[in-house]
Amino acid sequence: MNLKIKIGKLELRNPIVCASGTFGSSDELSGLADYASIGALTAKTITLKPCPGNQPPRIYETGCGVINSVGLEGKGLENFIAEDLPRLSKIKTEFILSIGGFSINEYKTMVKRLSQEKAVKAIELNLSCPNIKRKKIISQSRKDTYRAIKALRGLTKKTLIAKVTPEVTDIKKIAVAAQAAGADAISTVNTFFGLAVNIQTASPYLGNCYGGYSGRAIKPMALYRVWMVSKAVKIPVIGGGGIETASDALEFIIAGATAVSLGTVNFIDPSSSAKILKGIKSYLKKKKINDISQLRGSIND
Repeated sequence: MNLKIKIGKLELRNPIVCASGTFGSSDELSGLADYASIGALTAKTITLKPCPGNQPPRIYETGCGVINSVGLEGKGLENFIAEDLPRLSKIKTEFILSIGGFSINEYKTMVKRLSQEKAVKAIELNLSCPNIKRKKIISQSRKDTYRAIKALRGLTKKTLIAKVTPEVTDIKKIAVAAQAAGADAISTVNTFFGLAVNIQTASPYLGNCYGGYSGRAIKPMALYRVWMVSKAVKIPVIGGGGIETASDALEFIIAGATAVSLGTVNFIDPSSSAKILKGIKSYLKKKKINDISQLRGSIND
Protein backbone atom coordinates (compact mmCIF):
# COMPACT_ATOMS: atom_id res chain seq x y z
CA MET A 1 0.00 0.00 0.00
CA ASN A 2 1.58 3.26 -1.14
CA LEU A 3 0.72 6.24 1.06
CA LYS A 4 3.56 8.48 -0.09
CA ILE A 5 2.78 11.90 -1.48
CA LYS A 6 4.80 14.83 -2.83
CA ILE A 7 4.33 18.51 -2.09
CA GLY A 8 6.75 20.32 -4.34
CA LYS A 9 10.13 18.75 -3.61
CA LEU A 10 9.00 17.51 -0.21
CA GLU A 11 8.15 13.80 -0.09
CA LEU A 12 5.99 12.59 2.80
CA ARG A 13 5.49 8.99 3.89
CA ASN A 14 1.76 9.59 4.33
CA PRO A 15 -0.70 12.44 3.67
CA ILE A 16 -1.16 13.58 7.29
CA VAL A 17 0.13 17.07 8.09
CA CYS A 18 -0.23 18.68 11.52
CA ALA A 19 -1.23 22.32 11.19
CA SER A 20 0.79 25.29 12.33
CA GLY A 21 -0.07 26.52 15.80
CA THR A 22 -1.34 23.14 16.98
CA PHE A 23 1.86 21.15 17.38
CA GLY A 24 4.32 23.51 19.04
CA SER A 25 7.54 24.86 17.57
CA SER A 26 9.64 21.71 17.65
CA ASP A 27 9.42 18.60 19.84
CA GLU A 28 7.10 19.82 22.60
CA LEU A 29 4.70 16.90 22.06
CA SER A 30 7.29 14.15 22.29
CA GLY A 31 5.83 11.39 24.42
CA LEU A 32 2.27 12.41 23.57
CA ALA A 33 2.26 12.10 19.79
CA ASP A 34 3.40 9.28 17.52
CA TYR A 35 5.66 11.16 15.12
CA ALA A 36 6.03 8.04 12.97
CA SER A 37 2.35 8.32 12.01
CA ILE A 38 2.72 11.91 10.80
CA GLY A 39 3.72 12.79 7.26
CA ALA A 40 4.88 16.25 8.31
CA LEU A 41 4.30 18.69 11.12
CA THR A 42 4.11 22.42 10.58
CA ALA A 43 5.81 24.47 13.26
CA LYS A 44 4.04 27.44 14.84
CA THR A 45 4.26 30.50 12.60
CA ILE A 46 7.54 32.39 12.99
CA THR A 47 7.89 36.16 12.64
CA LEU A 48 11.05 38.09 11.85
CA LYS A 49 11.26 39.78 15.25
CA PRO A 50 9.98 38.58 18.65
CA CYS A 51 6.23 39.15 18.86
CA PRO A 52 4.20 39.37 22.10
CA GLY A 53 0.94 38.30 20.46
CA ASN A 54 -2.50 39.60 21.34
CA GLN A 55 -3.72 40.48 24.82
CA PRO A 56 -5.50 37.67 26.70
CA PRO A 57 -7.87 35.97 26.88
CA ARG A 58 -6.71 34.33 23.66
CA ILE A 59 -8.83 31.18 23.40
CA TYR A 60 -12.56 30.62 23.82
CA GLU A 61 -14.14 27.19 23.48
CA THR A 62 -17.59 27.08 21.90
CA GLY A 63 -20.01 24.17 21.79
CA CYS A 64 -18.40 22.72 18.66
CA GLY A 65 -15.13 24.52 18.08
CA VAL A 66 -12.56 27.00 19.31
CA ILE A 67 -12.01 30.70 18.64
CA ASN A 68 -8.41 31.80 19.09
CA SER A 69 -6.63 35.13 18.90
CA VAL A 70 -3.07 34.20 19.83
CA GLY A 71 -1.69 36.70 17.33
CA LEU A 72 1.60 35.17 16.09
CA GLU A 73 3.30 35.18 19.49
CA GLY A 74 6.87 33.97 19.18
CA LYS A 75 10.57 34.44 19.86
CA GLY A 76 11.54 35.70 16.39
CA LEU A 77 13.41 34.11 13.49
CA GLU A 78 16.98 34.08 14.77
CA ASN A 79 16.01 32.75 18.19
CA PHE A 80 13.95 30.05 16.48
CA ILE A 81 16.88 29.02 14.30
CA ALA A 82 19.22 28.89 17.28
CA GLU A 83 16.92 27.20 19.80
CA ASP A 84 14.16 25.27 18.02
CA LEU A 85 15.46 24.29 14.59
CA PRO A 86 18.13 21.90 15.97
CA ARG A 87 15.47 20.03 17.97
CA LEU A 88 12.98 20.12 15.12
CA SER A 89 15.58 18.58 12.81
CA LYS A 90 15.84 15.52 15.05
CA ILE A 91 12.18 14.51 15.14
CA LYS A 92 11.22 11.36 13.24
CA THR A 93 9.18 12.99 10.50
CA GLU A 94 9.40 15.78 7.95
CA PHE A 95 8.62 19.33 9.00
CA ILE A 96 7.40 22.54 7.39
CA LEU A 97 8.22 26.01 8.68
CA SER A 98 5.39 28.53 8.70
CA ILE A 99 6.35 32.19 8.42
CA GLY A 100 4.29 35.32 8.89
CA GLY A 101 5.09 38.97 8.45
CA PHE A 102 3.75 42.48 8.78
CA SER A 103 5.23 43.56 5.43
CA ILE A 104 6.49 41.92 2.26
CA ASN A 105 10.03 42.96 3.17
CA GLU A 106 9.77 40.91 6.37
CA TYR A 107 8.70 37.87 4.37
CA LYS A 108 11.62 38.43 1.98
CA THR A 109 14.14 38.65 4.81
CA MET A 110 12.83 35.44 6.36
CA VAL A 111 12.77 33.45 3.12
CA LYS A 112 16.33 34.52 2.30
CA ARG A 113 17.53 33.53 5.77
CA LEU A 114 15.74 30.18 5.84
CA SER A 115 17.08 29.35 2.39
CA GLN A 116 20.51 29.20 4.01
CA GLU A 117 19.39 26.43 6.38
CA LYS A 118 19.95 23.00 4.86
CA ALA A 119 17.56 21.33 7.30
CA VAL A 120 14.65 23.40 6.02
CA LYS A 121 12.95 21.77 3.03
CA ALA A 122 9.58 23.53 2.91
CA ILE A 123 8.22 26.92 3.91
CA GLU A 124 4.55 27.68 4.45
CA LEU A 125 3.71 31.30 3.71
CA ASN A 126 1.05 32.27 6.22
CA LEU A 127 -0.87 34.76 4.10
CA SER A 128 -4.07 34.31 6.07
CA CYS A 129 -3.66 34.88 9.81
CA PRO A 130 -6.93 36.42 11.11
CA ASN A 131 -5.37 37.65 14.35
CA ILE A 132 -3.13 40.52 13.31
CA LYS A 133 -4.14 44.13 12.84
CA ARG A 134 -4.06 44.71 9.08
CA LYS A 135 -6.52 46.50 6.83
CA LYS A 136 -6.64 43.40 4.64
CA ILE A 137 -5.22 39.89 4.84
CA ILE A 138 -2.79 39.32 1.93
CA SER A 139 -4.70 36.33 0.59
CA GLN A 140 -7.95 38.29 0.48
CA SER A 141 -6.56 40.00 -2.62
CA ARG A 142 -5.69 38.13 -5.81
CA LYS A 143 -3.16 40.81 -6.79
CA ASP A 144 -1.52 40.96 -3.35
CA THR A 145 -1.29 37.16 -3.24
CA TYR A 146 0.36 37.03 -6.65
CA ARG A 147 2.81 39.85 -5.90
CA ALA A 148 3.85 38.41 -2.56
CA ILE A 149 4.47 34.88 -3.80
CA LYS A 150 6.13 36.07 -7.01
CA ALA A 151 8.57 38.17 -4.97
CA LEU A 152 9.36 35.26 -2.65
CA ARG A 153 9.55 32.58 -5.33
CA GLY A 154 12.62 34.26 -6.81
CA LEU A 155 14.45 34.10 -3.49
CA THR A 156 14.43 30.35 -2.84
CA LYS A 157 14.38 26.91 -4.43
CA LYS A 158 12.75 25.38 -1.39
CA THR A 159 9.13 24.21 -1.51
CA LEU A 160 6.73 27.13 -0.98
CA ILE A 161 3.21 26.49 0.33
CA ALA A 162 0.64 29.29 0.24
CA LYS A 163 -1.76 29.18 3.18
CA VAL A 164 -4.84 31.13 2.18
CA THR A 165 -7.93 32.41 3.96
CA PRO A 166 -11.48 31.14 3.33
CA GLU A 167 -12.78 34.66 3.99
CA VAL A 168 -13.00 35.70 0.33
CA THR A 169 -15.68 35.93 -2.34
CA ASP A 170 -13.97 33.41 -4.64
CA ILE A 171 -11.17 31.30 -3.19
CA LYS A 172 -10.49 29.73 -6.59
CA LYS A 173 -9.16 33.05 -7.93
CA ILE A 174 -6.79 33.37 -4.99
CA ALA A 175 -5.52 29.81 -5.48
CA VAL A 176 -5.00 30.30 -9.21
CA ALA A 177 -3.05 33.50 -8.52
CA ALA A 178 -0.85 31.66 -6.01
CA GLN A 179 -0.17 28.91 -8.54
CA ALA A 180 0.64 31.42 -11.28
CA ALA A 181 3.10 33.18 -8.99
CA GLY A 182 5.02 29.96 -8.37
CA ALA A 183 3.59 28.37 -5.22
CA ASP A 184 4.24 24.64 -5.02
CA ALA A 185 1.04 23.94 -3.07
CA ILE A 186 -2.04 25.57 -1.58
CA SER A 187 -3.00 25.07 2.07
CA THR A 188 -6.67 25.67 2.74
CA VAL A 189 -8.49 26.53 4.83
CA ASN A 190 -7.20 28.72 7.60
CA THR A 191 -9.71 29.64 10.29
CA PHE A 192 -12.93 31.56 9.72
CA PHE A 193 -13.53 34.85 11.54
CA GLY A 194 -15.45 34.32 14.76
CA LEU A 195 -16.79 36.27 17.74
CA ALA A 196 -18.17 35.28 21.15
CA VAL A 197 -19.85 37.74 23.53
CA ASN A 198 -20.27 37.56 27.30
CA ILE A 199 -23.87 38.71 27.80
CA GLN A 200 -23.26 39.55 31.48
CA THR A 201 -20.60 42.14 30.66
CA ALA A 202 -21.57 42.86 27.04
CA SER A 203 -17.90 42.31 26.19
CA PRO A 204 -16.13 39.91 23.82
CA TYR A 205 -14.66 36.84 25.48
CA LEU A 206 -11.39 37.42 23.61
CA GLY A 207 -9.00 40.23 24.38
CA ASN A 208 -8.62 40.90 20.66
CA CYS A 209 -12.43 41.05 20.30
CA TYR A 210 -12.59 38.49 17.46
CA GLY A 211 -10.48 35.55 16.39
CA GLY A 212 -10.13 32.56 14.11
CA TYR A 213 -12.79 29.87 14.44
CA SER A 214 -11.77 26.22 13.98
CA GLY A 215 -13.05 22.78 14.88
CA ARG A 216 -15.61 20.31 13.62
CA ALA A 217 -18.24 22.96 12.85
CA ILE A 218 -16.23 24.37 9.94
CA LYS A 219 -15.66 21.03 8.19
CA PRO A 220 -18.44 21.25 5.54
CA MET A 221 -17.40 24.79 4.62
CA ALA A 222 -13.73 23.84 4.50
CA LEU A 223 -14.43 20.72 2.45
CA TYR A 224 -16.39 22.76 -0.09
CA ARG A 225 -13.49 25.17 -0.54
CA VAL A 226 -10.93 22.37 -0.86
CA TRP A 227 -13.10 20.78 -3.54
CA MET A 228 -13.30 24.05 -5.47
CA VAL A 229 -9.59 24.83 -5.17
CA SER A 230 -8.48 21.33 -6.16
CA LYS A 231 -10.47 21.63 -9.39
CA ALA A 232 -9.03 25.06 -10.13
CA VAL A 233 -5.30 24.34 -9.73
CA LYS A 234 -2.85 21.63 -10.79
CA ILE A 235 -0.56 21.89 -7.77
CA PRO A 236 -1.18 19.89 -4.57
CA VAL A 237 -3.80 21.07 -2.10
CA ILE A 238 -3.33 20.54 1.62
CA GLY A 239 -6.91 20.37 2.86
CA GLY A 240 -8.05 20.87 6.40
CA GLY A 241 -10.74 22.27 8.62
CA GLY A 242 -12.55 20.25 11.29
CA ILE A 243 -10.87 16.91 10.59
CA GLU A 244 -11.20 14.64 13.63
CA THR A 245 -11.53 11.11 12.20
CA ALA A 246 -10.26 8.94 9.36
CA SER A 247 -13.62 9.39 7.63
CA ASP A 248 -13.17 13.17 7.75
CA ALA A 249 -9.68 12.88 6.26
CA LEU A 250 -10.90 10.54 3.52
CA GLU A 251 -13.61 13.02 2.54
CA PHE A 252 -10.98 15.68 1.93
CA ILE A 253 -8.84 13.32 -0.16
CA ILE A 254 -11.83 12.19 -2.22
CA ALA A 255 -12.71 15.87 -2.72
CA GLY A 256 -9.24 16.48 -4.18
CA ALA A 257 -6.75 17.08 -1.35
CA THR A 258 -3.26 15.62 -1.72
CA ALA A 259 -2.63 15.94 2.01
CA VAL A 260 -4.89 16.48 5.00
CA SER A 261 -4.21 18.96 7.78
CA LEU A 262 -5.04 18.16 11.40
CA GLY A 263 -5.56 21.24 13.56
CA THR A 264 -7.86 21.67 16.55
CA VAL A 265 -8.05 17.90 17.09
CA ASN A 266 -4.38 18.00 18.14
CA PHE A 267 -5.37 20.02 21.22
CA ILE A 268 -7.92 17.37 22.16
CA ASP A 269 -5.83 14.31 21.31
CA PRO A 270 -2.18 14.74 20.25
CA SER A 271 -2.14 11.07 19.18
CA SER A 272 -5.03 11.54 16.73
CA SER A 273 -2.73 11.21 13.70
CA ALA A 274 -2.01 7.56 14.52
CA LYS A 275 -5.72 6.73 14.78
CA ILE A 276 -6.55 8.57 11.57
CA LEU A 277 -3.69 6.90 9.69
CA LYS A 278 -4.87 3.48 10.88
CA GLY A 279 -8.38 4.27 9.66
CA ILE A 280 -7.15 5.41 6.25
CA LYS A 281 -5.14 2.20 5.82
CA SER A 282 -8.14 0.09 6.82
CA TYR A 283 -10.37 1.89 4.31
CA LEU A 284 -7.88 1.49 1.46
CA LYS A 285 -7.46 -2.20 2.26
CA LYS A 286 -11.22 -2.73 2.31
CA LYS A 287 -11.62 -0.91 -1.00
CA LYS A 288 -8.62 -2.76 -2.49
CA ILE A 289 -6.87 0.52 -3.28
CA ASN A 290 -3.11 0.10 -3.46
CA ASP A 291 -2.11 3.74 -3.92
CA ILE A 292 -3.53 6.75 -2.10
CA SER A 293 -3.35 8.75 -5.33
CA GLN A 294 -6.11 6.56 -6.78
CA LEU A 295 -8.50 7.99 -4.21
CA ARG A 296 -7.56 11.63 -4.70
CA GLY A 297 -10.25 13.63 -6.46
CA SER A 298 -12.40 10.55 -7.03
CA ILE A 299 -15.60 12.31 -6.01
CA ASN A 300 -18.53 11.63 -8.34
CA ASP A 301 -19.48 15.23 -8.94
